[in-house]
Amino acid sequence: MAHDQISPRAELRVKIIGVGGAGCNALEHIAATELGRLPLSIVHSHARVLQQHSITDRVLVGANRTHGLGAGGDSDLARVMAEEAAGELRDLVADTDLLFLVCGLGGGTGTGATPVIATVAKATGALVIAVAITPFEFEGSRRSKQAQAGLQNLRSAADAVICVPNEKMCKLLPADATILQTFARANDLLAQGLRGLWQMLTRPGLINVDFGYLHSVLRGRHTECTLVAECAAGENRAQKVIEQLMNNPLVINGSVLSEADQVLVSVVASDNLTVAEISQLTDGIRRQIDTEDFVLGTALDRSLEDKLCVTLILSKGGKNPSTDLETVAPMLRQTSPIVDQSYFHDASTPRPAPRFVAPPPETTPEKTRELLDKQPSGRILRTASKWKQELLALEIVSRGRFEKSEPTIHRGADLDVPTYVRRGVPLN
Repeated sequence: MAHDQISPRAELRVKIIGVGGAGCNALEHIAATELGRLPLSIVHSHARVLQQHSITDRVLVGANRTHGLGAGGDSDLARVMAEEAAGELRDLVADTDLLFLVCGLGGGTGTGATPVIATVAKATGALVIAVAITPFEFEGSRRSKQAQAGLQNLRSAADAVICVPNEKMCKLLPADATILQTFARANDLLAQGLRGLWQMLTRPGLINVDFGYLHSVLRGRHTECTLVAECAAGENRAQKVIEQLMNNPLVINGSVLSEADQVLVSVVASDNLTVAEISQLTDGIRRQIDTEDFVLGTALDRSLEDKLCVTLILSKGGKNPSTDLETVAPMLRQTSPIVDQSYFHDASTPRPAPRFVAPPPETTPEKTRELLDKQPSGRILRTASKWKQELLALEIVSRGRFEKSEPTIHRGADLDVPTYVRRGVPLN
């Protein structure tokens, strides 16, 4: 092929979709940031909520079932409504390389519809990263349990799931912070993390991580991730960022770092970013982790001026959840109406041989005696003439409530009588 005939795509096709009430609110916040230049879409089962947002690319699911009045907190109903709108959702995620799904777990639409959208998007070839906001403890155990079930379903559907726990967001703010400030902080963290990933993949830097590498790291691994982002400015900004990361409540005093299977670090700064600062950052983070799966990417953003921003994505449990059959099999049965049951058995395990024993040939006492007389001389022949069928002196046990029942007669034979007695087979 001639060189002038090659037309590679110059840009990575990235899209962000907000699902449910929390997802739509988060996307409204993201639209006001630099990420607003990306294609943004929202999906909900409540028509009035969709109309309240400025994002024009919208999909209403379940219009025929609930007439645009929402799922009422029923995640199973939301899942069914999303499955019925699979055609519209497929058009929504078409021509996308990297898809971010933003949702809140514990309610109806976000919990039930997001795994369906992730499944549809993966079928088109997109790499799907879900960002899930989990509820506060004061929202009750019902929402918490529903959020955990939704998280498992989402892990089975998306390539990676980043958790943003609202409960831990409280520790990032003063005690007198309002609920709106807490939600805004969670949305800030979410936007900063997505921006760090996006910039790492699309902006030039000292160390580039391309989409192909990210694809190979996350594709099909179904990991659960922790997202941490911090910025610092001024002298010793690299050391300041490390200290802020270690003190972040989401890191839990460094335990999340030590338990991580994979660590992805995105460093974003202006043109004044130095190799010494990158080395200081990586050394400080490496001292806290045990894994060798450490990926670093940098990007240059002149609008940050003197700021140095670091985003950590820490993944844990990177194996495909289908290997954990006891946990995943029930969840897969819930999310898929048709499940191949043979999938949950190890095909390499040989099946045991059938324990079928052929019945003895029909005989009579006369035929049995004739066969014994034909045996060669020996103990059996000598004792054959003395062979006599006798009844054992066993206690007769009452048949209880079956005493007055009619016998089981089949082809003239009483099946309640032992087979050897009916067929006259002598016992040795």
